[in-house]
Amino acid sequence: MSRNSGLSLPLLALVAIALTALPSCSRKANADTKPKTDTPAGAVSIPTAPAIAPDGAIPHVVRRGETVASVLHSFSPAMTYETAPEMDAAFRKANSDLKGNALTPGSIVYVPGVTHVFDEHPDQVPSDFEVRAIYLTGVMAASEHGARIIREWKSVGGNAVVFDVKDSDGIINIPFVHPVNSSAQHPYIRNLSKLVHFLHEQNMHAIARIAIFRDEQLVTRHPELAVHSRATGQPWRENGKLVWTDPSNLEVQRYDIALAKAAAALGVDEVQFDYVRFPAEGDQKDAKFQYESAHPDWHRTDVITHFLEDAHRDLRPTGVLLSLDVFGVMAWQRPVDLAHTGQDIPNMARNCDVMSPMIYPSHFFGMDGYADPGDAPEHFISESMERFRKVTAGTGVVLRPWLQAFGWRTKTYSPEYIVTQVGVARGNGGVGFLFWNARNDYSKPFAAMPVMRRDPKKFFQVYGSSVASASAPQPVAPGGGK
Repeated sequence: MSRNSGLSLPLLALVAIALTALPSCSRKANADTKPKTDTPAGAVSIPTAPAIAPDGAIPHVVRRGETVASVLHSFSPAMTYETAPEMDAAFRKANSDLKGNALTPGSIVYVPGVTHVFDEHPDQVPSDFEVRAIYLTGVMAASEHGARIIREWKSVGGNAVVFDVKDSDGIINIPFVHPVNSSAQHPYIRNLSKLVHFLHEQNMHAIARIAIFRDEQLVTRHPELAVHSRATGQPWRENGKLVWTDPSNLEVQRYDIALAKAAAALGVDEVQFDYVRFPAEGDQKDAKFQYESAHPDWHRTDVITHFLEDAHRDLRPTGVLLSLDVFGVMAWQRPVDLAHTGQDIPNMARNCDVMSPMIYPSHFFGMDGYADPGDAPEHFISESMERFRKVTAGTGVVLRPWLQAFGWRTKTYSPEYIVTQVGVARGNGGVGFLFWNARNDYSKPFAAMPVMRRDPKKFFQVYGSSVASASAPQPVAPGGGK
């Protein structure tokens, strides 16, 4: 398959993002082999950099207080190396095997592997491409530990990673300029295209997760965008917590769509919406929403459907897939769940490429007569998938379930537990799978994957003779997919 390994000068917006990561004096030094300074008369002069830096590195004039670590931190978003040890080793090699951390102010050092922009684009794959993914928080995805997890996941047969661009706390993990996101940012993922480039180098499908309407940061900064209380007129709280934006507020919707388009523009292959729903807990009768006056004939399901129509239409030209996370219990189509969440599964399925029901067995407490549902993965995975298949019949959506990779409310969590879930989901129409662990501990899936690889026809739709060939998505023509 064709991956974007080349680096080139790109769109103006991407140039701006990458250039802001470079220290200004270093960009000047790159353009002028003799950096200009304000050195007073009699001071030690700054050495002149040769016309050709070693190994294609760029020269950088050391400022007072800078160290090897601080220079690498400044340049890291624009360096081709993924981890700090890789950057450090390359930096020291480019500087005559430099020892220690101290640098002399006014001296010139060479920074290797710097590019102005990682020119990444979505790999357009069919919606039924078999994803085998783990989830990483934004801070983990941007870390060295995260890079090690990604490489290990690839080594055992994984081919995709879901990572937070925005979680339900509302913190945005990438640089994003928007009128309602005006507070000072120090995003964990300082260069999203660089992360995507790393994932693409690993033949990984890059999935950007965005929590949509549950957004503590946004309602704290902009209470006018929150759900409001009928009784007080103040922002409404779900069980005492101010966390919900008004899903029917057009400004909220446009904000989330703009963030999704920004992630797509930086090269992710798929955008995944979570919390695409109304609040389901708290005093529901006290919660007031804009649609009730703007569209008095609407229900919550109409709001969600219209939002997804707009989002899918706006994202389709970017080439990314759109996937939706939905409650596993929605497959039961209970009126109370439908009325509260607004998740009309058939209508949602018509406005996305992939639907990912969260069918963690431990979460089905109080259902189907099981006292310990977490210890009955065969029943709840099979029952959920069968129900989702029936509810979405005729929509063309692909069902790719979230599976349980944590030990909450189960005494049987183990590699065998993982194997059971994957096999049952696969046998009941699931196309690929996503593993969720909030702490990003995937020791059990790592142990389970080799077991499943020994019987690939039972657990995987597509599995080649090697991990690399199995992991590589096959590109389709522009506009392809579902």
